[in-house]
Amino acid sequence: MDNKTKFLIWYIFIAIIGVIALNHVIVSQYAPKDIAYSEFLEALEAGLIVEVSIVGDQIEGKMRDAENPEETLHFSTFRVEPELSEKLADHGVTFLGRPERTFFRDLLSWVIPLILFLGIWVLIMRRMSAGAGFMNVGQSKAKIYMDKDIEVTFEDVAGVDESKEELQEVIDYLKDPEPFQRLGGRMPKGVLLVGPPGTGKTLLARAVAGEAKVPFFSISGSDFIQMFVGVGASRVRDLFKQARESAPCIIFVDELDAVGKARAGQGGFGGSHEEREQTLNQLLAEMDGFDPREGVVILAATNQPETLDPALLRAGRFDRHVLVDTPDVNGRKVILELHARKIRLSGQVDLAVVARMTSGFSGADLANVINEAALLAARKEKNEVGLEELEESVERIIAGLEKKSRVINPKEKEIIAYHETGHALVAAFTPGADRVKKITIIPRGIGALGYTQQLPTEDRYLMTRQELQGKIDVLLGGRVAEQLIFDEISTGAQNDLQRATDIARAMVAELGMGKTLGLSTYPRQRKPAFLKAEQPPFPGKEYSEATAAQLDEEVRELLEDRKARVWNVLSEHEQILRKIAERLLETEVLDEQEFKKFIQTTKKESET
Repeated sequence: MDNKTKFLIWYIFIAIIGVIALNHVIVSQYAPKDIAYSEFLEALEAGLIVEVSIVGDQIEGKMRDAENPEETLHFSTFRVEPELSEKLADHGVTFLGRPERTFFRDLLSWVIPLILFLGIWVLIMRRMSAGAGFMNVGQSKAKIYMDKDIEVTFEDVAGVDESKEELQEVIDYLKDPEPFQRLGGRMPKGVLLVGPPGTGKTLLARAVAGEAKVPFFSISGSDFIQMFVGVGASRVRDLFKQARESAPCIIFVDELDAVGKARAGQGGFGGSHEEREQTLNQLLAEMDGFDPREGVVILAATNQPETLDPALLRAGRFDRHVLVDTPDVNGRKVILELHARKIRLSGQVDLAVVARMTSGFSGADLANVINEAALLAARKEKNEVGLEELEESVERIIAGLEKKSRVINPKEKEIIAYHETGHALVAAFTPGADRVKKITIIPRGIGALGYTQQLPTEDRYLMTRQELQGKIDVLLGGRVAEQLIFDEISTGAQNDLQRATDIARAMVAELGMGKTLGLSTYPRQRKPAFLKAEQPPFPGKEYSEATAAQLDEEVRELLEDRKARVWNVLSEHEQILRKIAERLLETEVLDEQEFKKFIQTTKKESET
């Protein structure tokens, strides 16, 4: 007998007890008092009867209390035949009447309350089924999409061609497993989609189900974890049970790291999370327990593969890893074209230009670019989306919204103008630096008082020492320009200095680009794989205090050397620095063409 049947039996038993108790309370509190018919006749002779209601042989009414006439009593009695009542009264016998008992009346007195209780019970069960009631707390929370309900295919996924090629094998197996089984091969039980947020891992998983035309069970890792120990494991069992019944199908677990983080071990570090570990253990057991020939394929997604338990990644479980990375320039162009189908674009828009402007953007970011551009065009009451709206949309995502209403005093505005011009000018005279697209002193986002937009000419996957030094130079250009012009420094360079320091420390400590420490690397502290996310790393550094001091000194020297180089560049071009800053104070925005004119004019003057 399962728990649900036991609960139903107990509920019916309690309902019957409740009906009896309720009936007793109602009768004792609100039912009229039964009195003898002779007592009724005596009260009638004494003039105590106030009112009566006669239905057949039953008499109900109100009578005054003999001792306290101001109080009334609700009574009920049944009259007796007149001849018999007179004889009984003559002999002083107390007599009363009773209604004739019928089976139908007795049945209704029990059935109606039971129907009432059962109705309440059904209503409660329905509410619990719709929510998270205790009756179905152990059932799977997966959303089930049947093959006819999935409209997403590979045509709706762009920019991840290599990932689609790797997953094509899964689709072929789900469509026709016979060729794979004929050669003795077995499909991987689990396929792990790994990539940054917004790259389309969930969309890709649904597209696999859409291409294979099989049911799709979708659940988030956090849906397994509840406050009650054992609930997550029960949901895992129920999920796999449903999947086997619907095979061939796909189980998709989003945010696998929510349930699959490394368990405690090795020396007892990291403590324990009983519910999560039991859920993970059950997931591992279920993956070992089913045969891939059943036609069930598990897809999972995570952007933190380094936190997963090694048992999840071993052979026979999630041993197939598919990288879903940010798209390259060609992929971004295809994604933009895919999302641009839903809006009306101007014929002069070249999405290849927008693709070059969005280096490092994920698929979700690119969808947001198109959507923001459409909203901007609607706000301007345009009939189509132009390149101007697309560029503004890109800037919104990178730097935030413009805050033209913010009032800045003239002195601060002048400092901001020279600061941003310093960034742009150093970029223009630094080999390998990204080109300057736009300079503005209109506040943007949170805390950004100005903004210098640089666009890479191409996607880069490796950077040389000189190029990293160039990035530091551009970041230091704003602080050096302030110091050069005003002989004073401000707080506006805080973020620039932090980013420059991060690059310099990575060069010296992690990339082997320092001068004194050689090829040794000293990475920042990392947590061992078996530590929980909420646990701190081991105390202390992985290198000596002397080495730490040497690292700090070399980082400081590197930043000072780059500052000296930036100082020389801006000092040499101080005249153009002042011209561009003055122009920026007038217009607040300087585009790429006007900035290039200042640079070209200066170069011609220096040549002559």
